[in-house]
Amino acid sequence: MRILLVLAHPLEDSFAAAVAHTAREALEASGHVVDLLDLYAENFDPRLSKAERGGYFDQPYDTSAVADIVARLNAADGLILVFPQWWFNFPAILKGFFDRIFAPGVAFSHDAAGGRIVPQLTHIRLLYALTTTGSPWWLVRLYMGDPVRRLLKRGIAAFCSKRLNFKMLSLHDMDRATDAKRRAHLDRVRKLLSAIR
Repeated sequence: MRILLVLAHPLEDSFAAAVAHTAREALEASGHVVDLLDLYAENFDPRLSKAERGGYFDQPYDTSAVADIVARLNAADGLILVFPQWWFNFPAILKGFFDRIFAPGVAFSHDAAGGRIVPQLTHIRLLYALTTTGSPWWLVRLYMGDPVRRLLKRGIAAFCSKRLNFKMLSLHDMDRATDAKRRAHLDRVRKLLSAIR
């Protein structure tokens, strides 16, 4: 399987970078091809341009400004996102990735009759999110309602693909995580990704 592994963290020595490194090793050890897209290292601009927004309903939609990343997404069988949750949401650069790359004609098309959108990422068989939060699990799940999981599963995955295998693995209370807890999380990442066939 060809996996697009997207990392969204500005620090090269972050725990998110360690998760991405572990993910890449586990996937490659299982025989998968990994395309690492480090959004910060590749200087991805998350801002939806005036022209992009203005032409949102043009047919075809112009993705020329992000054609390289669109091609990488279109070549993938699976998508794995590695990111921290900040303020119970995506980092801005990852939100911009969705805004600019998950565009009409790429991730979905507009139903000619209006209303619904038609999934276009039908070649993507899995979407995994490997994430961390500074908050404890109960605050994220019970109080906030797990907004990132909902957005990824019910929004992006459901609207852009069909019969997608969705999983999310989170390390909660990251700000107080011990080295042992971080190592255990990396082991969970290895186990999860080594099971992909």
